[in-house]
Amino acid sequence: MDEKQRESGVAERPREKKLKMAKTAAVTAPGEERFGGFFDRVKAWPSQSKSFYHDVRSEMKKVTSPNLQEVQSTTAVVIVTVFLFGAFFWLIDLGLLHTIDALIRKLTQH
Repeated sequence: MDEKQRESGVAERPREKKLKMAKTAAVTAPGEERFGGFFDRVKAWPSQSKSFYHDVRSEMKKVTSPNLQEVQSTTAVVIVTVFLFGAFFWLIDLGLLHTIDALIRKLTQH
């Protein structure tokens, strides 16, 4: 390992034998390159959708529903929180209303 490899923590892989490539190229059907692999995506759709639904089913098996006590307690927390925030914003609004009203009266007096 040289110093640069030690710093990065990556070791160089041993050199592999290079394989010679064939001198022929794969021929695509006329118009296929125009769609950018569209036909390949269409062909892969059934297997991809099957895999997706399999993953969804396996994840849904892990889901648990809350019991009645948990639902009631979280509902109570939400209701109390909504009322507290409502009261807070009502007080802020009332304070701003009186402040702006007093400011307007002060500025409109001759």
